[in-house]
Amino acid sequence: MLYIAYLDEFGHVGPFISRDDARHKTSPVFGLAGLVIPYTHVRSFTTWFFQLKCHLLKFELTKSGTHPAKWEKKGAALYTTANVTKYRELRVATNRMFNQISKIGGYGIYIGIEKTFPPNKHNTGSLYRGILRESLKRLDQFAIGKNAQFMVILDQSDDALRREIVASSGISMFGDEKRKRLIEPPIQAESHLYQTLQCADWICGLVGRLACYQTMPLQYPDFEWAEKYFGDRLRQIAPFSGIRKQ
Repeated sequence: MLYIAYLDEFGHVGPFISRDDARHKTSPVFGLAGLVIPYTHVRSFTTWFFQLKCHLLKFELTKSGTHPAKWEKKGAALYTTANVTKYRELRVATNRMFNQISKIGGYGIYIGIEKTFPPNKHNTGSLYRGILRESLKRLDQFAIGKNAQFMVILDQSDDALRREIVASSGISMFGDEKRKRLIEPPIQAESHLYQTLQCADWICGLVGRLACYQTMPLQYPDFEWAEKYFGDRLRQIAPFSGIRKQ
């Protein structure tokens, strides 16, 4: 069996001091998250998610004037405290999404880390490289357990450093790490053209809130809803995932 992992970034790759800091306040965590599904169900899941998106966000989609196949709603904008607590439809749709991933033999995945280095010692490239390597390691272990192979599709980034890191990740296939179940180095694609990457971005939007609450609940008490509504379900659907806390 071949599995395809669709991954996007959650949190922020830059340094973090506190939520109230003037400059370094975006997120205390950084990682990659998304979904892993059998290649035999990619087409059907794409159609399913497209229909879910069109139904859930019909008003915004119609107002945009963009064809639904090219319109996307970013996960960070979707999973806000106001949206989740106000709209039961969003909570129901999220659980339906998790159920559908499980139904087709797929899994969620999130690999992240709490950032603790001060700005003068924070290394963006090292952080991104480490998260990508750990993600490939977890996916390789998953594939070994399933006697399967996998490939990775990442949301395309405009950042030259990140593009270079992804391009060099073929070392994981042929270097000392020998990720033998990975059939190609990670591929980058534009999320607005791929419903699967849009789904990954939604998962990232949710995981980003949950990770903030888990690592710094006193600074992010308003994200308690992420644990309340989705914590258990997310851990259930993503068994080989985690946020490394310092």
